[in-house]
Amino acid sequence: MKSIVVYESKYGSTERYAKWIGEELGCRVSNISEVSLEELLTYDNIVFGGWLHAGTIKGLKKISDNIEKFKNKNLTVFYVGLSIIDNTDNKEYKEIKEKNFKDMKDINTFYLRGAFNYQKLNFVDKIMMTIFKFILKKQKEEEMDDNTKGMLDAYDNPVDFVNKESIKPIIHNIYNHHNICKAQHELLYLLQSVILLIWIFLIYLLFHVLEEQSNLYLHR
Repeated sequence: MKSIVVYESKYGSTERYAKWIGEELGCRVSNISEVSLEELLTYDNIVFGGWLHAGTIKGLKKISDNIEKFKNKNLTVFYVGLSIIDNTDNKEYKEIKEKNFKDMKDINTFYLRGAFNYQKLNFVDKIMMTIFKFILKKQKEEEMDDNTKGMLDAYDNPVDFVNKESIKPIIHNIYNHHNICKAQHELLYLLQSVILLIWIFLIYLLFHVLEEQSNLYLHR
């Protein structure tokens, strides 16, 4: 299968994951802005990675707006954020699914944790994150969950949760799909071969019957 990994990344976490996945698959890795929709559709196996911003997966729009064109593709989406999202009952997980995958059925999705360094943010992002910090601090400490406490701590202590081990489920899922497709193609080839042999046998029988009838006619 022809594969490609495309991504949108701002501070590098998503790009790191995309390149690792590309290395494992031995395929092309490109920023999604560098690949046209028409070119993207020439691939069978497509992996997209984007970063989370206010619950929206950045860069996914090129695919989600044209999702009908991807219905025959093996599409995998991974998205990168800082929060702990460890199960499907998580409120943030449900909001992300509703916001980004509402009209995208049977898509393989994976959440991966990224990195945060307040000092490396650009001017605009620093202002936005300062406002966000102010909002978080308005909560009572006893009401804060682990994500809130971790986020506040990360302002003073940069964190990096990017881990190559995290891509293993993605690679495993892609190879499983590849093996299933390979098995299906082999089964189809086998069925076609059996059907061909049956036709050859039927043609042989037909000629044999015609030959027998011809001999009977000649010996009358």
